[in-house]
Amino acid sequence: MTEKPPPPIVTPCIKVCVIDGTSGLCLGCYRTLVEVASWAKMPAETRETLMAELPGRRAQIAPEKLAMF
Repeated sequence: MTEKPPPPIVTPCIKVCVIDGTSGLCLGCYRTLVEVASWAKMPAETRETLMAELPGRRAQIAPEKLAMF
């Protein structure tokens, strides 16, 4: 009997991996470096909670920095 592989991990990554020095957030996905590094090992519930928070974090980054992407 073969086991099914686990479902893929949902991620907000858009392959724009640039950390804003002021806010500490990635300009692409709005996660911190710690969140990015630990994403695959986080419980699914924690990832879901963070995914819901990410859009609100955009306001922490200066608009002119986001205009680059």
